[in-house]
Amino acid sequence: MFTTRPTLQGTFGMVSSTHWLASQTAMAVLEDGGNAFDAAVAAGFVLHVVEPHLNGPAGDLPVILAPAGGEVRVLCGQGVAPAGATIAHYRSLGLDLVPGTGPLAAAVPGAFDAWMLLLRDHGTKPLADVLSYAIGYAEDGHPPVERVRDTVETVRELFETEWTSSAEVYLPGGRPPRPGELLRNPALAATWRRLLSEAEAAGSGRAEQIEAARGIWRTGFIAEALVRQAQRPTMDTTGTRHAGTLTAEDLASWSAGYEDPVTYDWRGWTLCKAGGWSQGPVLLQQLALLPPELPAYGSAEYVHMLIEGCKLAMADREAWYGDAAEVPVEALLSPSYAAERRALIGENASRELRPGSPGGRTPVVSAHAVSVAAGGPGTDALGLAAGAGEPTVAKSGEAVVTPDGGTRGDTCHLDVVDRWGNMIAATPSGGWLQSNPVVPELGFPLGTRLQMTWLDEGLPSSLTPGRRPRTTLSPSLALRDGIPVLAFGTPGGDQQDQWQMHFFLSVALRSAVRGGLDLQGAIDAPNWHNDSFPSSFYPRGMTPAGVTVESRTPPAVIDDLRRRGHDVTIGDPWSEGRLCAVARDPESGVLSAAANPRGMQGYAVGR
Repeated sequence: MFTTRPTLQGTFGMVSSTHWLASQTAMAVLEDGGNAFDAAVAAGFVLHVVEPHLNGPAGDLPVILAPAGGEVRVLCGQGVAPAGATIAHYRSLGLDLVPGTGPLAAAVPGAFDAWMLLLRDHGTKPLADVLSYAIGYAEDGHPPVERVRDTVETVRELFETEWTSSAEVYLPGGRPPRPGELLRNPALAATWRRLLSEAEAAGSGRAEQIEAARGIWRTGFIAEALVRQAQRPTMDTTGTRHAGTLTAEDLASWSAGYEDPVTYDWRGWTLCKAGGWSQGPVLLQQLALLPPELPAYGSAEYVHMLIEGCKLAMADREAWYGDAAEVPVEALLSPSYAAERRALIGENASRELRPGSPGGRTPVVSAHAVSVAAGGPGTDALGLAAGAGEPTVAKSGEAVVTPDGGTRGDTCHLDVVDRWGNMIAATPSGGWLQSNPVVPELGFPLGTRLQMTWLDEGLPSSLTPGRRPRTTLSPSLALRDGIPVLAFGTPGGDQQDQWQMHFFLSVALRSAVRGGLDLQGAIDAPNWHNDSFPSSFYPRGMTPAGVTVESRTPPAVIDDLRRRGHDVTIGDPWSEGRLCAVARDPESGVLSAAANPRGMQGYAVGR
């Protein structure tokens, strides 16, 4: 079949990411003798520089990795709520929701420590080597993509009047950075150079220097600057200045860590996801809801089935997922529960938020979710508050940003497989340039992941000190007959496990290319998403029965979906999903990669 690009194949190494400079950085590390994990770390730090509107060092990072011959593991770089981040404190400020921007929304930063842990335990390269690429692009400059300019233009007034440290970086010469010109971040480059200098002074060994860098982040000059910024009153999406709750003790007491993945077996495949502190099990629940016999791929019946299954899985996410309670994953994925839920999928579109009762438990969702599910006022399909200002129009699955910095959410993704069979999928996010002011001494902002918690007591995703906010970040890794063969993921907030579901089924159900998986064909296939559940992003709206499809979707399918009661919005022809993927055939050793053409930014490289 015709595709926008070929599915790359080779035997040395393959990389796919949401930015070509990150992809080529990872490939350069592979060419220099590094493994997939070295390559991923180097590319991850480059993504902080070239996609600052989508991720940063003080953001969040879930990783799924499969070391050659080893067990699949999840590396959690999602920081927890600070000790002072209590529901009572936020309610005392007159808040019903955690703001979408500003220091009140900042969890303990998790991305940096997770990258360091990955490099220490699974990489081979010195810290200075993997940071050199990011330092170069920050110091010498890089040509920014159009969305960086568009995002900065949207929040220009906020930067000029309130977040002036951000204006110093992202309004050079008093205007947003332009594509084709060089954008520099000398403060960020200086931060990494000082970090390296102090880490090298602490010891000569590779692991010793990485551990020193982790300590500098948690208790050294970086920690001190992060805390100063967090405790500074800052204008946020409420229109009021608030100080955050992050303290030096919060930073010093948290570190990234490893976990077992949650898995589900389907037709010879085993899908691996992060646990119920993420939305990862949503993909597994959607698979569990599939009937034994599927409708024809791409038909209206097929699309309707996937949309309705997603609604049920997302409703369960609202009631059962989160780090503030034990998530009943085993019950949610059990055959009996799946059969019970599958029976709810009818011929027509549902319009209610319908969480289930796994193991006989009674579902409870937030009062806000109940309100918006019932058509409460103040939100629309984009989850934008009434009167919030005109959003930047979403293109290619990228974030919607409002003039006050409010963001529907987006991120980056990165996959690598090397000639030894090491494989990794990573979804770095948070710490966006529009999330918080740039820390003047460091060159990057704090994140806003706490906006995904609720200020209602007793929910799995209630704001709870020491607990992770439930995240939308959701990398994937798949095995065939117990052997890792496929790593994939996408940006897109709540859409991630919708777009990944369609991608995975496209790979699993459709024909191969040149003897391997048709990764590019699966990425290029027309995609869609629905908004029939509360958004994870402030102010957390929803659109019952709302579905957005690419205009490349056959008209007969669109007409049939509307006949079934779906409120269909027709988007641009290439606007749904930003998937990346790499694969490895364990028998031949052939490696493959593909990347999303939407947005003209993602790229796969390899040989």
